[in-house]
Amino acid sequence: MHATPRNEPSTPGNEPSAPRNEPSTPGNEPPGPRTGPSGSRTGPSGPGPLAGFTVGVTAARRADELGTLLERRGASVLHAPALRIVPLADDSELLDATKQLIEQAPDVVVATTAIGFRGWIEAADGWGYGEALLRCLRGVELLARGPKVKGAVRAAGLTEEWSPSSESMAEVLDRLLGEGVEGRRVALQLHGEPLPGFVEALRAGGAEVVMVPVYRWLPPEDITPVDRLLDAAVGRGVDALTFTSAPAAASLLARAEERGMTDELLAALRHDVLSACVGPVTALPLQSLGIDTVQPERFRLGPLVQVLCRELPARARVLTVAGHRVEIRGHAVLVDDELRAVPPAGMALLAALARRPGWVVARAELLRALPGAGRDEHAVESAMARLRTALGTPKLIQTVVKRGYRLALDPSSGSKYAG
Repeated sequence: MHATPRNEPSTPGNEPSAPRNEPSTPGNEPPGPRTGPSGSRTGPSGPGPLAGFTVGVTAARRADELGTLLERRGASVLHAPALRIVPLADDSELLDATKQLIEQAPDVVVATTAIGFRGWIEAADGWGYGEALLRCLRGVELLARGPKVKGAVRAAGLTEEWSPSSESMAEVLDRLLGEGVEGRRVALQLHGEPLPGFVEALRAGGAEVVMVPVYRWLPPEDITPVDRLLDAAVGRGVDALTFTSAPAAASLLARAEERGMTDELLAALRHDVLSACVGPVTALPLQSLGIDTVQPERFRLGPLVQVLCRELPARARVLTVAGHRVEIRGHAVLVDDELRAVPPAGMALLAALARRPGWVVARAELLRALPGAGRDEHAVESAMARLRTALGTPKLIQTVVKRGYRLALDPSSGSKYAG
């Protein structure tokens, strides 16, 4: 599900961008044809690597792009922008900072995000200070935090002096402190929230820091999609959540706290739902709560999708059942590499059977696994019939009279049987 994306900046250190002119890889090849059940996308070689998995997208900015990359690999996407970017309601702070820098040029300017740098130049132009600001910036040491920022700098007719290979603010800080900032005037374009650690370190080193606030982040106007995503995560209705900015991660956690579901969300993220972050800065709010994350080596959307293409299939359960290869994924099953859509009740039953493959599972236990089934064991029989139909191979599941059901596991799978 997609909503119209709103502009969301990325945090310094991991502003994502899509790869350009790169060879096709599992994270950036052109889209394949749409076939397969439940809208999954398959190519000539079968279902995509993310077919049968549901991925939550918390970004607002470039969410459609990320969603498309995921869907091309077969994923179902649940989109819930966890924040929105808005211009400063009162831009007097930005105007004052701009005037200060024009009147007394800085020694160094640090540009942290492309959208913020462009917004600053555009705002100055609107006030009639555009040319004066550009003249000022041409005569200073201009540091661009990442390649997208470099693009914005060059689009303004400027040239950056240096850009960190890691795209992280930590490396920018190391360079500045290594050069020495005693007595130097440093202008810092903020990215939506303060950078207290960065600013304090510069001031401790003797620098005068001028902060340039361009925009800020707020919770989304419509919180319903976020609540829906939280419910899905807690209910294990998503297999992974993606984060492209630290404030988005923090916003999702804050909303969970408001709803009194922090413990449930943490349990899901620590054990069952994969947290995929575009970079180390984005991961900090999650890691501080003991949540393990996965990250690409390159802080881009394409590599982020590649990580999911590797990690999620590795979590699938693979069994040989009645002579068939069965791979149990998040909301679907691959039977001999053919994607079979399975309703939630059927997935709950299959998961219960797969926890003890080959062993008989009693109807009462299967009833407890069914969501909202009540006490009627006939619900198990109905759901089991639908599951068998969905799998397309009824003999995968055997009925053991008066006892329950079992997966017809092949002896080569190595699990014990119960008669």
